[in-house]
Amino acid sequence: MSETAATTATRAEYCVVACAEAWRGAGEVLASPMGTVPAIGARLAKLTFSPDLLLTDGEALLMADVPALGARAEVVEGWLPYRQHLAMVTSGRRHVMMGASQIDRFGNQNISCIGDWARPGRQLLGVRGAPVNTLNNPTSYWVPRHSARVFVEKVDMICGVGYDSAAAAGPSATRYHRIPQVVSDLGVFDFETPDRAMRLRSVHPGVTVEQVVAATGFPLAVPDEVPFTREPTAEELRLVREVVDPERARDREVRS
Repeated sequence: MSETAATTATRAEYCVVACAEAWRGAGEVLASPMGTVPAIGARLAKLTFSPDLLLTDGEALLMADVPALGARAEVVEGWLPYRQHLAMVTSGRRHVMMGASQIDRFGNQNISCIGDWARPGRQLLGVRGAPVNTLNNPTSYWVPRHSARVFVEKVDMICGVGYDSAAAAGPSATRYHRIPQVVSDLGVFDFETPDRAMRLRSVHPGVTVEQVVAATGFPLAVPDEVPFTREPTAEELRLVREVVDPERARDREVRS
């Protein structure tokens, strides 16, 4: 890693690039990023290595251009009302990046409640579309605050389906199930292990493997050599800072 890139790119910008990589080579699919950093990452991917990505304005319009975060599209190429969005979900032509209040070592995700479902200690967003997303589309996750409270041994309720749960449910659940990656403010993770347990793929510059392990509530698969998350290029930094996120919303989600 070059010293210049390490000192000029912020932690948030490394996270943006890591999220963008989830859509590398995705082709003509709908990107559905949930969260500020994933939204910037999806826009960056479309502007660089995945130009065929479809992006929406967050409501019902498919954008032909790539406006700054929060700005209106100047060119609209399609209409995607909610009913058609649901049909697209079942077709698999979508890659969503969801959040996770809890996620376990096999990729089961919880956004519904903390504690026993019958009498939870805290009510959260609800199951929403997480089961259908994970069984029909590639589904990645974004966690802006990596801690053992989020990365848990067992989620309190399964919303997004993990690899062990999909396998237990049988071929109808595993046919299209795939979790390409998990990105947090500490590193990037995948499930490329024999038992489909979470593996540390890279750490962001300034983070150690020991920090990641200490902040994770289950045994994490750690290779002998863990690289740093790849550097943003000079052009990627320019696009993030001047085109996609000139108001620096990324730094409010991930503080350096």
